[in-house]
Amino acid sequence: MGLGSYWGEVLDVLEKIIPVYDKVNSLISLGRDSEFRQRGIKGRVNPGDRILDAGSGFGNMSKTASEICDNKINITLYDPLRPMLKNTSRLFSLTPVLTCGVFEHIPFRDEQFDAVLTGYSLRDAISLRIAISEIHRVLKKGGRFVIVDLGKPDNPIIRVGVSFYLRAILPILAVIGGGRLGLKFATLYGTYKLWPQNKKLESLLLEKFARVEFEKGMLGGAIMVAAYK
Repeated sequence: MGLGSYWGEVLDVLEKIIPVYDKVNSLISLGRDSEFRQRGIKGRVNPGDRILDAGSGFGNMSKTASEICDNKINITLYDPLRPMLKNTSRLFSLTPVLTCGVFEHIPFRDEQFDAVLTGYSLRDAISLRIAISEIHRVLKKGGRFVIVDLGKPDNPIIRVGVSFYLRAILPILAVIGGGRLGLKFATLYGTYKLWPQNKKLESLLLEKFARVEFEKGMLGGAIMVAAYK
């Protein structure tokens, strides 16, 4: 599971939509992306923690974590796109450590981080199983892996509804928010088709992690997950 050969196309699109990325993401989540980040992170990141924000984009996940912890965490932003990382200064008064790379080859030693955060990014892994294994490896014993992302409902009727929204409604909202660049958000549906259903994702995480907390929003179309090492 994962994007496989589709990854290169998705990465190219992500680089092109940088100017409208945050605006359109907020719009297509019906203004709830920040709420879901807070719900996923609260109680799972603590002051003094060392954080890896994987697939960080601009760093919205770790910025939320920093605000929750009164700016008392150590942050490393990790993303495959250097242009994304170059735009992080708009969120942070002091620029965090910046590292470029992919989920499947995280360039850190074993057990370095108290928490790994992925906000709307794990879905873009080339190989989901390898990505989960790498994240497990760099977490300390007792560390937390926090995922905030689209969910793929287990109920087939609800799943059809979410798929229809992503395929038909989302492109309209993306154009409203991002103009011509918004058209490129149609790629999101391709990543969703390759994304496992919620129960399957939970099972994948339990292959490596001792415990998983799985919270759903928007009828399962949004997920906030914490996996504990």
